Amino acid sequence: MTITSTPSALVRALSDRVSGPVATPSSDRYESERSGLQRLGRHRPSLVVGATSAEDVRAAVAAAADHDLPIAVQASGHGTGVPLEGGVLITTGRLAGVRVDPDRRTAWVEAGAPWGDVVRATAAHGLAPLSGSAPGVGAVPYTLGGGVGLAARRYGFAADRVRRLEVVTVDGRVRRVDAEHDADLFWALRGGGGSFGVVTGMEIDLVPLRRIYGGSLFFDAGPDILDTWYAWTRNAPEDLTSGMTVLTLPDVPGVPEPLRGRHTTQVAAVWTGPLDRGPDAVAPLRGAAPVLRDTMRELPYAESGTVYAEPDHPHGYRSRAMLLSDLDPDAAAELLRRTGPSLPFMTVVGLRHLGGALTRGPESPNAVGHRGAAYLLNVLTVAGDADTADMAALRSGAASLFGGHTLGRSLNFSFGPLAPEEVREAFAPADFGRLTRVKADTDPGDLVRANHPVPPLV
Repeated sequence: MTITSTPSALVRALSDRVSGPVATPSSDRYESERSGLQRLGRHRPSLVVGATSAEDVRAAVAAAADHDLPIAVQASGHGTGVPLEGGVLITTGRLAGVRVDPDRRTAWVEAGAPWGDVVRATAAHGLAPLSGSAPGVGAVPYTLGGGVGLAARRYGFAADRVRRLEVVTVDGRVRRVDAEHDADLFWALRGGGGSFGVVTGMEIDLVPLRRIYGGSLFFDAGPDILDTWYAWTRNAPEDLTSGMTVLTLPDVPGVPEPLRGRHTTQVAAVWTGPLDRGPDAVAPLRGAAPVLRDTMRELPYAESGTVYAEPDHPHGYRSRAMLLSDLDPDAAAELLRRTGPSLPFMTVVGLRHLGGALTRGPESPNAVGHRGAAYLLNVLTVAGDADTADMAALRSGAASLFGGHTLGRSLNFSFGPLAPEEVREAFAPADFGRLTRVKADTDPGDLVRANHPVPPLV
């Protein structure tokens, strides 16, 4: 594909107006600036602005809008959806400050801060954000998509704890939105994604969570473990949030010896109740089958990224993620059969237990969809340099096994391009209609290209 040229006058003007770097395809830093963790379908912008402040973001958005150029944002680059071809890419890794107000139990989080930085800053005060399982994921984009975190059943969606947002819209305005100011935009940004402008920061409520009991149990993969986990979750208290991951681990250094080359099931869990009751809470799992590896322990929340211990090296992947009202045991067994170790490519099947506080909306309603979902199913293929037809067929077929229980899509766990009609599946029809109206009000020309795009007025 040909990268659309950018007027040299725009490059010169932005170089003079922003503090961060401005890179074009001929620049030495262009390749590193445009690349995040996701290496399949990378952005190919005409211009990259490495923002160091909200003013840098405002200048980049205003200049792009003046030239009618599309705009995309990259924080950590985990969830790149539709790659930007031409236009202006704003990278926010340099805009990554975190300020904690321990008296108010809040934190101000800038656009590019990863969850690991937020967790460390808040842990010093005995507080915690509603962070996800991967410390390297950008806190702001994760929250804009809803955010199902490590303690989600106890505390709800990350989007439910947002007090206010600072966002730059295509008219060049820096808007500070909350429940009383730009209420429609505030509603849309919390759960509706990044289609409405470029968020430069958010204020979030923190929870008093200093220590947890958690970690992972690893087993040889099989339907017995899935059945045991499913039965265990059906009566789980809200203090228990868990997920199950099934994959074949490579036989390479860096993978713990007991797991190398094996088709494994990892059950990860976080217990937020009285710490001395944590071992009893997970005890039913230990009796399901021989445990290959056990990392369950009491730990400070500052080390919560070790619960799932997900890979953080750049690679290419695609996924299909569905929200389910329930699990069909027969469908689950067939899912394991289809995604087993005989496949010629790596496949990861993930299940998250939902419910609990996730079913209850915040005091100020937001756009998070399908709160009644009981489980999240994610089928991911590691694609290397290219996504193949066989990979796409596997993801689609595996997800379709649960068709009778499917409520809609999960955006945050969807990696790869989604068409507007697919994005629509993440929301109630009335809410999606409202999102398109907010998009039309804030970005009628559809210049802001989000990972999961909401179109203006469909």
